[in-house]
Amino acid sequence: MNTRFVFLLASLCFCFEIGAASKFSIPDTDEGLPGDGPVRRYEWFKNLWEKKRSGWAKKVKDDQGALVFLGDSITQGWGDAMGNSFPGVKVANRGISGDTTRGVLIRLKEDVMAINPSGIVILIGTNDLEEGAAPEVIAGNLKLIIKNLKEHNSKMPIVLCNVFPSSASKKRPAEKIKKINELYFNAVKGDSQITVLDTWLLFADGKGDAKKIEFPDLLHPNKAGYAKWASALRPVLATHEFIETDPDSFKMEPGFESLFNGKDLSGWEFRDRKTLKPTDVFDGKKSTQDGRYIAINDRLVVTTPPEGRRFQQIWTTKNFSGDFIFKVEFRATPNADSGIFIRRPQLQCRDYLLAGPWKDLKKYKPQEWNEIVVTVRDGIARCTCNGEVLDDNFKVPLSGPIGFEGDMGQMEYRRIRLKQIN
Repeated sequence: MNTRFVFLLASLCFCFEIGAASKFSIPDTDEGLPGDGPVRRYEWFKNLWEKKRSGWAKKVKDDQGALVFLGDSITQGWGDAMGNSFPGVKVANRGISGDTTRGVLIRLKEDVMAINPSGIVILIGTNDLEEGAAPEVIAGNLKLIIKNLKEHNSKMPIVLCNVFPSSASKKRPAEKIKKINELYFNAVKGDSQITVLDTWLLFADGKGDAKKIEFPDLLHPNKAGYAKWASALRPVLATHEFIETDPDSFKMEPGFESLFNGKDLSGWEFRDRKTLKPTDVFDGKKSTQDGRYIAINDRLVVTTPPEGRRFQQIWTTKNFSGDFIFKVEFRATPNADSGIFIRRPQLQCRDYLLAGPWKDLKKYKPQEWNEIVVTVRDGIARCTCNGEVLDDNFKVPLSGPIGFEGDMGQMEYRRIRLKQIN
């Protein structure tokens, strides 16, 4: 081959690479950029930004349909496979260390929408504070990010994580982070496409700051912190059927009657809150009309209300008299609040360690499955969670249905069963 031709070809390839890389460079000025607030231009950040983005551009075809994790160093630090926290799920890490909400907005089209994600998990905003941005500016950029994502796909589930706690020593004081999270919630309130996950309260200490046991530098989570974040996400990802799609292998004990078939809401209904007279029966339906109660893969899911809190109750169509043992397993997102009705009185069923009222339970497993056992004898119920007594003098009527309440956060119930006893 002609030497001069080889040289020209090599030069063209080199120029192409430089041109391709420059497409992913940070613009020199803010002029014409979407959003408001800080865009970082430190030399280390410009190099990282270009390296990450040009690398992702080469994987657009391979990453099609991935569940995207979008954010800054906290997301980037979880690794390309998100620490293998979600086996079987195709994931794409789109976190860039040091990024801001405006930075995410600028790169949204090429880095995220180009791969047509099946879902988005967003955690962003803490670096804006370090750069002096006001919470209102940060929330304004978040609104634009959400707007762009919704315009791209109006059905794609979006999980918006509260900004994690940090420390005033990191120029991230608790009161400003709480304000950001308040404004974030107000920006998406009422939007059923978006699930807000309370990852601030999950990690905050009594003063609203990060704990060194999970955030050694008061900013970035360690292995334990990432594991806790993954546990908080799993219930929501399961509801959107990214994970846990196999049937439950549980075998019911002899003598017990299943109150939930796992496939639909047959045997369940809405009742008037005062009279308990039926108003809507859901036999053969997978969901209530508003999507609050859904049968998903052997779980009865009480979904997170888009408005933040909404009291709602679902009941068995059947009433139960006499003495019985009632068993159910539940899993709650951080600070979720629900309840179990035993004929009529409500036993609080919550993410106990955060939402109470039993914050000192030793055997409760946050964001994992826990078992409630209620034994009713002569109108008195003894209630336990994983064997620990919640209430051993819970007074109940002599007859009535079983029910579940929704309030805030997401709650799941499974293995719902009852055994009459003498």
